[in-house]
Amino acid sequence: MQVDVTQMSKTQRGMTRTDLTGRRGRARRLVRPTVRGAVFLGVGAVLFAVAWAYDERDLLFVAGVLLLVPTVALGFVLVHPVRVSVTRTFRPGTVTAGSSATVTIQIRNLAPTPLLGLRWRDAAVRGVSVPPSQPLRSLAPARAGRSSAADTAVVSYQLHPSRRGVYPIGPLMLGRSDPFGLAYSEWPIGSPHDLTVTPRVTSLPGNGVSITRGEGSRHERVRHLNNDSDELIAREYRPGDPMRRVNWPATARHGEIMVRQEEQRSHPEARVILDTTRGGRGADRGHDAEFELAIELAASVAVHLLEGGFRLDVVELGPCQLLPVRPVAGDSRVPHDPDNGRRGGLRGDDPASFTGPEGVPALVDALAIVVRRDRVTHAAIDDGLGHRPAATLGRQVPSFAVLVDIGPADTRDLVALRGLCQPAVAFVFDTMSADSIERLSEAGWQCALVDTSAPVAVAWAQAGQDTAATR
Repeated sequence: MQVDVTQMSKTQRGMTRTDLTGRRGRARRLVRPTVRGAVFLGVGAVLFAVAWAYDERDLLFVAGVLLLVPTVALGFVLVHPVRVSVTRTFRPGTVTAGSSATVTIQIRNLAPTPLLGLRWRDAAVRGVSVPPSQPLRSLAPARAGRSSAADTAVVSYQLHPSRRGVYPIGPLMLGRSDPFGLAYSEWPIGSPHDLTVTPRVTSLPGNGVSITRGEGSRHERVRHLNNDSDELIAREYRPGDPMRRVNWPATARHGEIMVRQEEQRSHPEARVILDTTRGGRGADRGHDAEFELAIELAASVAVHLLEGGFRLDVVELGPCQLLPVRPVAGDSRVPHDPDNGRRGGLRGDDPASFTGPEGVPALVDALAIVVRRDRVTHAAIDDGLGHRPAATLGRQVPSFAVLVDIGPADTRDLVALRGLCQPAVAFVFDTMSADSIERLSEAGWQCALVDTSAPVAVAWAQAGQDTAATR
């Protein structure tokens, strides 16, 4: 069974967000003395110690004043009420890694008193830089039932996320100080909003690797030979059908008027295989740069295929992350298994399918959350290794594998899958073992070496040259 995720919501696909961006910490209210207030407290403490030691009552009075004033200021900023509403928007709503997004925040005063001397800043997780605290203009008292420009402020800033992921932006932190500038209080307003940062997609030339083979090529050749080669089926006549569409042979067979109905042929098919495991030689190594480039390469190839009219299956070597988690009834592993029984696309997981123009944004959004996972082993599945891929993935289609560092088991899976791949192109990084590359090459995979210092288009062009040389 294959599951189409074109219409899947971001909520369903966002289950692995915290694995990529880190767990979201709760923003808490902060109350602290300013530099001036800290000086008051420090000098007051020293004078208090000296006055107590030498029994200087006048000096003790001065010390008490120096300690009391910043303490009262801390209480002032702590209990002073502020009621506001916050609305945050992103433009664009989804941004590509390396580009910029504009964050616009609307702050409205809900209190019957004006708000003066406030400062604002946005909170964000590590990896996203936000501007430091800035002054907020004065807000007039709220008017019952309606807002106005006087009680509402609109602020904005630019974000430049350099790495893909789903980043919680917010909550808004509002701060204020006392009239003497001795204490400062800051508290969160509203809730965080998720900014989706998709991988970069490089436009690939159309004369690269040939993909007009296998199951998809038959449809393409028929389409080029006869533009009107849509399959014809017969159905019963309905009022309003033109008589020129009457299918006389079918009418004679069925004894009632039958008309021709055109049925579009299905999209040609292709497959992208993505290495998402940590099970190879680099199980204890980061390979972060290689994996990020692998995601970018897989996204570029996949978008190229989708824009070429292909229906695309994305197969993950690790536990599937592109599909929503579906609890398995009666499965004792579910409460203890974070992958919910998933084993990988070559060991039983369904591939994620994308079709048509609407599949492009769904694909890049889904790839924004993908992280490297430990390879899950299961004796019953591994015993059937070599037969499982054929039973799972079906027919022969053009296949493109993006491999960072696979282990012997995944190598065996891909060797067994070779008969269902035509052409079979493997983009291999220099982090791959020489043995795995040699075994893939012997099985018939066209291995194109990928270097993190080279652009994606270079790897695509090299794969095209290697494929052409083997014909």
